[in-house]
Amino acid sequence: MAIRPAEQLIHKAAWLYYAHGLRQDQVASQLKISRASVAMYLRKARETGIVNISTSTQLFTDDVLARKLEDALKLDAVWIAPENGHVADPSTDIAVLAASVFLELVKKGDRIGVAWGRTVYTIADIMSYADLQDVTVVQLCGNLGAPYSYRPDQCTMEIARRLNAKGLNFYAPLVLTTEELARGLRAEPVIREQLSGIGDCDLALYSVGTVDADSHVVKCGALTAEEMAALRKAGAAGVIAGQIIDAEGKALDCSYNRRVISAALSSLRKIEKRLMVVQEDSKFEPLIAAITGGLCTHLVVGAHMARRLLDHAGPAAEKAS
Repeated sequence: MAIRPAEQLIHKAAWLYYAHGLRQDQVASQLKISRASVAMYLRKARETGIVNISTSTQLFTDDVLARKLEDALKLDAVWIAPENGHVADPSTDIAVLAASVFLELVKKGDRIGVAWGRTVYTIADIMSYADLQDVTVVQLCGNLGAPYSYRPDQCTMEIARRLNAKGLNFYAPLVLTTEELARGLRAEPVIREQLSGIGDCDLALYSVGTVDADSHVVKCGALTAEEMAALRKAGAAGVIAGQIIDAEGKALDCSYNRRVISAALSSLRKIEKRLMVVQEDSKFEPLIAAITGGLCTHLVVGAHMARRLLDHAGPAAEKAS
């Protein structure tokens, strides 16, 4: 059967981008189409199976820096996306690597907890399709009213769709207006059962958020920039599944956390494999807090972040040895 003209453009765009290594703007120029069209064609190429993105994760796990980080931070596994000066957005390489790592960690029959954010949704969007019908993907925290593609329910269902798995959404808001309302909602049988089952997950996928004006919880309206600044002065260091953590990776004692509908950090720590993916260098301090609090067992980062982590852990690692 002949390829239709529209499909031919998808094939050509994918061939130029993946086989010849052209940038998206170069592909657009050669095919005389817009860069937005190139991005759309590349996505269709992945979704329809024309292109199946995969990486040799062994290539990265053999990296000496990764081994040193595992020892220094006492993590089960670390994967490092190498620096590539030809890539305009190095975070894409981290997401591609993380998608491959995630698929390798998933086993048949697994129960997977998924948080939210741009990083998680990017991984879901770039992930190859797999047929894992006996896998369940569970939302780790309540939902947002904001119209973002990286809402908790969107992240959960997109990953479930990619795995051909069952998706289990949290039908509750992320943050309530009062602590009393939050206590009452947590006591509802359906919500209580879902929260209590988080610790039974086999794998968790999340990132860690910042505690500044660019934080997702600020952008989605859960907190104002002024409220976040006050929490930072009170010891806030990062955001995990919508919750504020301090420098020790513990839940910050604050009204916001008492109004949040999310898996308890103690439940997250019970999950055997806790895969954290960090794309931005601005998340260094939040990542340190998450690792300190035992919220990460498996880590995917870029080379620059990996070196910063090793430099930070160096004195402590030498002292321990």
